[in-house]
Amino acid sequence: MDFAALARDIKIWGRELGFAEIGISGADVSAATPRLLRWLELGRHGEMDYMAKHAALRAAPRALVPDTLSVVSVRLPYWPEAADGERVLASPELGYVSRYALGRDYHKTIRNRLQKLADRIRAAVDAAALTDAFAYRVFSDSAPVMEVEFARQSGIAWRGKHTLSLTRSGSWHFLGDIYTTLPLPPDEAISEHCGECTRCIDVCPTAAIVAPYEVDARRCISYLTIELHGAIPEAFRPLIGNRIYGCDDCQLHCPWNRFAQVGDPDFAVRNGLDRAALSELFAWSADEFDARLAGSPIRRIGHERWLRNIAVALGNQLRIATGHGPNSAPSSPPVSGGGADPAADSIRAALRSRRDHPSALVREHVEWALAQGADRPRRIEPRA
Repeated sequence: MDFAALARDIKIWGRELGFAEIGISGADVSAATPRLLRWLELGRHGEMDYMAKHAALRAAPRALVPDTLSVVSVRLPYWPEAADGERVLASPELGYVSRYALGRDYHKTIRNRLQKLADRIRAAVDAAALTDAFAYRVFSDSAPVMEVEFARQSGIAWRGKHTLSLTRSGSWHFLGDIYTTLPLPPDEAISEHCGECTRCIDVCPTAAIVAPYEVDARRCISYLTIELHGAIPEAFRPLIGNRIYGCDDCQLHCPWNRFAQVGDPDFAVRNGLDRAALSELFAWSADEFDARLAGSPIRRIGHERWLRNIAVALGNQLRIATGHGPNSAPSSPPVSGGGADPAADSIRAALRSRRDHPSALVREHVEWALAQGADRPRRIEPRA
């Protein structure tokens, strides 16, 4: 079989399926493995135990698909039309949701399209009577795979200093991969083009990018609002601002993202999440949360952590509305009615509506939030 011709066809078929770019690499990740192991040794993965548990599989593609020879990498943009992230961040009454999560869950979209691409490859292999030579598996952030390293080796993206994959048209994209036993000719690896720029490092709200190409997840707002199951450390709560699911600051300030284009229609904004008020989102019941966010990546954190995150954002909004610092005592009794401070009173009312929530996690974050407006914290009793 002419595998060079097949590689060219794969790229054509991939573009027909909507992928912006398709590249091919080998299956050797030995150059990237030491960085991963050092990151784990330093404990920078936090509570993401799966990163340590599956590190060996991440470093050995053939352990996932025996006899893997080639990796087909794809890139699918998701930047939603008219999603003004900086405006939302500057509006403390709104909830900021990471741009990747404003629409449909990317896992299914990319996996479905990768499967269609694999089906086309299968048909070509069958036509060449090489059926037994073709085994494969498709991945979309669904297994221990070094997506960014394969993107770099295949020439479709480099690793930015924020550790995300980056191209000359920015970083607002998803990656996906097909492991295959076919001996496809690899593309040329891409070099990085960040130069001396450090904007992503400079703007990180929690200084989570501890050095170029190094992120301490334990400080990252995306980790704190998505991956962390328990209480958000108090030191980070004021820094979270109004970010209720993820954080994009490093991407919003990346010069390459000035050239971003609108992403795939599958990721169009749902439920008005690009401009929703915190108080409205905080009022969602558990059933409403599940119904509204069906098919959204946000749903996986559950209603309890959703409320936890929004309580922190409401606390930060309350602090701005009242002019109090996070640890300062009020110089006068807090306004609690009479319309003298309607904005602050509205925030307090939203928070107090969850003061007796069944979850101790939610109650603790609500009390912290109320204290940001100089309310006297109420002792939290464990619910039997």
